[in-house]
Amino acid sequence: MKDISSVESLDIPEGVKVTVKSRKVTVEGPRGSLTKSVGHIQMDIQVVKTPKANKVVFTIWHGARKHVACLRTVKSLVENMIIGVTKGFLYKMRLVYAHFPINAIPSEDGTAVQIRNFLGEKYVRDCPMLEGVTVKMSEVKDELIISGNDIENVSQSAASITDKTRVKDKDIRKFLDGVYTSETTTVVQDA
Repeated sequence: MKDISSVESLDIPEGVKVTVKSRKVTVEGPRGSLTKSVGHIQMDIQVVKTPKANKVVFTIWHGARKHVACLRTVKSLVENMIIGVTKGFLYKMRLVYAHFPINAIPSEDGTAVQIRNFLGEKYVRDCPMLEGVTVKMSEVKDELIISGNDIENVSQSAASITDKTRVKDKDIRKFLDGVYTSETTTVVQDA
């Protein structure tokens, strides 16, 4: 059954500016700006300014169930953009090995990382980071820190590193070596 309208709203925190033009959402904050186009989804996106608080209102008219499901997805996308420009996203990854120690060498500018000696192989795995993502070694032994503002780029970069170190042609119950995400958090921690 189709409802006449389905509405979701999202509060905009202070110090963040959200603009919408033809379903292209731009969020600006203290850590930078992010832009995402959701033009493929038919919905109204409006920035409503009131004396008490500013909000982003998402509306779908005469939507079926699957179309209304996109409403929360787009709301979550914008919410993650707001978190990204205010706090940023940080993924911690652990280098896990049983016998051959894995060496991870981030580039000097933090835009790529090289994985060496995985399962004792001579092959060097190059993992470039996506736009706006930096990688560095942690003070903790065998830990990588991946950070950035866009959650999609940060998580995809972490997934690419995990995928490059996937064990092939061996029993994965015995060979658990790899680089795995151990913690997901924000760069700016709440006090």
